[in-house]
Amino acid sequence: MTRTIPIRSENWLPAVAKAASADTLFKTLPPLSLYIHVPWCIRKCPYCDFNSHEATGEIPEDRYLDALQADIEQALPDVWGRQVHTVFIGGGTPSLLSASALDRLMAMLRTHFNLWPDAEVTLEANPGAAEAGRFKSYAESGINRISLGIQTFNDVHLKKLGRVHDGYQARQAIEMAMSAVNRINLDLMFALPGQTLQASMDDARTALSFGTEHLSIYQLTLEPNTVFAKFPPELPDEDIAVLMEEGIESLLADHDFERYEVSAFARPGARAKHNVNYWKFGDYLGLGPGAHGKVTFPDRIQREIRLRNPESWMQASLLRNASHISEIRQVERSDFPFEFMLNALRLREGVPLELFFERTGFSHTDISSKLALARQKKLLTEDPSRLQATDAGWRFLNELQTIFL
Repeated sequence: MTRTIPIRSENWLPAVAKAASADTLFKTLPPLSLYIHVPWCIRKCPYCDFNSHEATGEIPEDRYLDALQADIEQALPDVWGRQVHTVFIGGGTPSLLSASALDRLMAMLRTHFNLWPDAEVTLEANPGAAEAGRFKSYAESGINRISLGIQTFNDVHLKKLGRVHDGYQARQAIEMAMSAVNRINLDLMFALPGQTLQASMDDARTALSFGTEHLSIYQLTLEPNTVFAKFPPELPDEDIAVLMEEGIESLLADHDFERYEVSAFARPGARAKHNVNYWKFGDYLGLGPGAHGKVTFPDRIQREIRLRNPESWMQASLLRNASHISEIRQVERSDFPFEFMLNALRLREGVPLELFFERTGFSHTDISSKLALARQKKLLTEDPSRLQATDAGWRFLNELQTIFL
């Protein structure tokens, strides 16, 4: 469903004030993050199921930013006065934006939101769109963390993945990013078409050689509605994929990287704050075409999805009547425990038990039978003060999460 948000109405009151007479489930609201979606890329990769669109000609930067401004203004009532702890600018390929466009975007965020002085501000970038001068300009605008979509350093595998860069450009992009900001993440994939165990380990060793603080490691999966789903390539069998994953994890551990989340490895003190907020069932306001958001109010949790098509989102957003939002859904209270566990159990160390009450309004006694079942199956640790998967629970995470449905 969609709703109309008239500008300059009671909706501009702080959410806490509006809910003063409502049943209060949450005495404190979780940390708030921003997600900004830039939908364009040079070429759609055959494995990609993200909301990305090949740019034909020049990116309509001014129109996109005008629409983003309107999107922000209509979203403000829901988060009025709340501090923003992290910002993630994703895509698509946000590094296709000019330095001046990114500077305007960052100025908009600082004008409308209460950003922490040391807020983590991440920009996704692809090596094929990397320019040293542009990265430095991004840093001057306030970007302090860059996430590079490397995927692999092997030219043969890059070609099979449909990437627009080669291994040399990947190495160059890393050096460019490291000269601009201190915090760098590299995205890598394994179990690629035709990839051997040795080749996957070579990718990990190459990534380590740059000394960056964070690595995101994903197994290639064939997602619905992608070219690879329609024309599936031949992938390494599951046993080889497991050996790749185990070998990479062991290698990274030897280099002081901790696997703190299913797909994330970090040196001490270098975890991605934005992603950790997701896993701890924090709030995030999603802005831009196709962006998803979760916002907690004193009396409810609400999820939103923006229109996916960039042109449709821009047209609707500029009308300023909330028609740019394709879905607004109030999460059923009975679903809070499952949604919390779906996220929190992805963290290797789990979360304190009291966080469950703080973020869901439920007591652990409300799910005591499910906790008992998970512990009986040896999927959850016996520690009564934490919600944490055992080694078996980590291996069979889907089974553990499903217990809380």
